[in-house]
Amino acid sequence: MDRRTAALGWLIVYAKGVCMGTADAVPGVSGGTIALVTGIYERLIGAITGVSPGRLRSLASVVVPGEDSREAWQAAAEMDLPFLVVLGVGIVTAIITVTRLVDTAIETVPVLTFGFFFGLIGASAVVLWSDVQLNTRGRVAAAIAGFVFAFVVSGRAAAALGHQSAVVFVAGLIAVSALVLPGISGSLILILIGQYEFMIDTLRETVDGLIAVALGGTVPGLTPAVVTVVTFVSGAVVGLFTTSHVVQWALSRRREATLAFLVSLIVGALRAPVADVSRRLAEANQGWTPELVGSFLAAAVVGGAVVLLIERGTSMGSVGETKSA
Repeated sequence: MDRRTAALGWLIVYAKGVCMGTADAVPGVSGGTIALVTGIYERLIGAITGVSPGRLRSLASVVVPGEDSREAWQAAAEMDLPFLVVLGVGIVTAIITVTRLVDTAIETVPVLTFGFFFGLIGASAVVLWSDVQLNTRGRVAAAIAGFVFAFVVSGRAAAALGHQSAVVFVAGLIAVSALVLPGISGSLILILIGQYEFMIDTLRETVDGLIAVALGGTVPGLTPAVVTVVTFVSGAVVGLFTTSHVVQWALSRRREATLAFLVSLIVGALRAPVADVSRRLAEANQGWTPELVGSFLAAAVVGGAVVLLIERGTSMGSVGETKSA
């Protein structure tokens, strides 16, 4: 493979990361689903599960003077590290860009934005529900537990969590598990536990501040925002190599019950966008009107259509893989 071909290959991986990051930046569409559509899901799971403490120690030996670097390069290859790095850069690029747009949309047109989110979440639940079988008491119990948990937490309980460092760390730890779950969005999890708006605001503040500092300016009060982002990312890194393995284990051992819980979780989370709009209207001394309800539902239809189009692409991709096999 010549350098031009190799560079093009990595550019494509980066572009797929951008697509995944774009999906994960909005609730309802999963980066895992995009990984399926673009044909890198199995490679992604293999790379994530290939990371182990032993290989990380071997990789760290490359910075130790006098150590043989061959073991480090072998560990990097076994973890498919170049793939993870390039894909990760694409994901981060999209998240920084898209969350800025989402932040602006929430501030300027909250009814349409949260209506769009409602459609994304609802259509995701509809698409995934076909894989759920509630034919045992255990699965029914898992479904009820998922719905009740999401419905309660996405109400006033979410506000009670606050935004302390421990909450932000756990949010990152849980949200990153969406990478291994086609159909479950990391942003949906953040909305569920009341951290979505806070994190996109903090991320925008951090990026703007760092750009200002790089240009020679000063930004008073930037440190707390940076600490919050670092805390979230730290939780995400830990979760990537812990929570994701737990999710994989649950799906392999109790697949039907796990799916029932997760899909019901999405259904229960439909309360969150409605609650967010209601809260904003109350803060502005307004209430729901027929016009606002109509706008909300129209945006929901658009959001639902986006998910259904992505699901259609996923299905067509699966058919193509089957035929080629």
